[in-house]
Amino acid sequence: MTTPEIGVIGLGNMGRGIAENFVKAGYVTAVWDVSEAARAPFDERPDTTVMSPGDMAAASAMMVYVVPATPEIEGSFEGPDGVLGRTGEGTVIFDLTTSFPEDTKRIAARANEHGIAYLDAAMSGGATGADAGTLTLMVGGDETIFESCRARLDAIADYLFYLGDVGSGHAMKLIHNMVTHAVFLTNCEAGRMAERAGLNLADMIDVFNVSNARSYASEARFPRHILSGKWDARSRVYNLNKDLGMALRMAEGLDMDARYTRETSEFLKKAIERGMAEDDYSLLYPVFDEIREMK
Repeated sequence: MTTPEIGVIGLGNMGRGIAENFVKAGYVTAVWDVSEAARAPFDERPDTTVMSPGDMAAASAMMVYVVPATPEIEGSFEGPDGVLGRTGEGTVIFDLTTSFPEDTKRIAARANEHGIAYLDAAMSGGATGADAGTLTLMVGGDETIFESCRARLDAIADYLFYLGDVGSGHAMKLIHNMVTHAVFLTNCEAGRMAERAGLNLADMIDVFNVSNARSYASEARFPRHILSGKWDARSRVYNLNKDLGMALRMAEGLDMDARYTRETSEFLKKAIERGMAEDDYSLLYPVFDEIREMK
């Protein structure tokens, strides 16, 4: 078995592309997912090795977690075959999840006690950015270790921002996502208003994109995933709801009245109640009015 330089844990919409870009950059790459179906495409490939997180840690790999949040990472830490019980000298973890900063600090402290450097590296760019290797990473943790790993991270990201102590990256990501999701829903509301007024949705988006109302939602989400009729933004309503819940929790801890975030969160909770947790979030647009009117 070839000793991996990099291990990617989580082979979903984001992780698959991230693993592929490490391979394309020439790094010896190991991969893992709790789902056998997600691992299967990598089983017979000569350029990757399917390997448990514990084995990656024992090999002192740079481990990149692309899983939903902290609980999934912590689960891989436990037991005699887990990461903490098998870590080798020089093991580094980059946590690419969207997680609550205080949880990140807690799990980073556990890793540090076992000699593992733990950095959060929250990402933006979506599945298309993961596929293209053009992500933005928001990094918190030991700056010297970050700089030593920068060349490897360049394989998956166009923009790398070092923001401070561990947890800083995840704090920035929650702030980023509360804006992103609120702006998306504002565009949905505007689109519904435009249609009621007899205007064409595509015309509204065209106007936005050459004026001050432009945003990523108008420039990418609506043209690619809604106006196209593809409904394939490749993220679940569950993920948006999770992110906004953490953003609200963070705001409350800072004694802030995050009212726009709260309104966005309440809308997403209604969508979950409607049974849309596993739906692609672009599908919020055609039922926007129905969700808003829910009691």
